[in-house]
Amino acid sequence: MRHNRKFNHLGRTASHRSAMLSNMACSLIQHKRITTTVAKAKALRRFIEPLITKSKDDTMHSRRMVFSNLKDKTAVTELFREISVKIADRPGGYTRILRIGNRLGDAAEMCIIELVDYNENMLKEKSAKTSARTRRSRKGSSTEGAAATKTTKTAEPEKAKEAVKEVVAEQVEEKVEEATTDTVQEATEEVVTNKVEEATAENPAPESKEE
Repeated sequence: MRHNRKFNHLGRTASHRSAMLSNMACSLIQHKRITTTVAKAKALRRFIEPLITKSKDDTMHSRRMVFSNLKDKTAVTELFREISVKIADRPGGYTRILRIGNRLGDAAEMCIIELVDYNENMLKEKSAKTSARTRRSRKGSSTEGAAATKTTKTAEPEKAKEAVKEVVAEQVEEKVEEATTDTVQEATEEVVTNKVEEATAENPAPESKEE
């Protein structure tokens, strides 16, 4: 029983435990996610996150300190070249534990521990949620609703006015056309009568001879 004991020995000696955590840390750096028990994952998280923080300062001293814990040159180079660049803006919390149920043999609680910045699917979902989220206050919604009702109310009489204007314009055009035709007929009649009077004045009709 581990009552009031913060450090989990994992049922191993110190040398065995440090070698196991070093091996698991190298595997996590290489593959970016591994499957293990929850107890080992929690111990690994306390072991590897300080090393990732040290990788942000790329100096000979920090490389030697990390190598003294990992004891693997390829893992150290990958940690300082790739992972440190990707987690440069993150202030902590570099790993994530995802529980996947119990193991069939001994019913041990299993999980997946992974580096947060290398799970592209969860990063896409998070960016999509942040982009789709909009904050609206009740005041804003009420004002928006009132504005929408005002616009609809003002739009209806404007449409009616436009329809009336169109009808009036058509009637005016018809009246103008009728007036122009009447004036043209009157003018032609006046011209014809004037011409007839002038012709009769110039050429009077001959008087009839009395028998």
